[in-house]
Amino acid sequence: MRDNIIFKCTECGEENYLGTKNKRKHPERMDVKKYCPRCNKMTTHREKK
Repeated sequence: MRDNIIFKCTECGEENYLGTKNKRKHPERMDVKKYCPRCNKMTTHREKK
């Protein structure tokens, strides 16, 4: 079962991206390097709780 997740910038807290993941196979939170338009640079985006 795939659930929708929201990615939040770790530096400014802006919620920029949506994604999906299988929570049964990967219960831990995801970290992805993405572009943040508010910070104007590449930052780590973490799955919102």
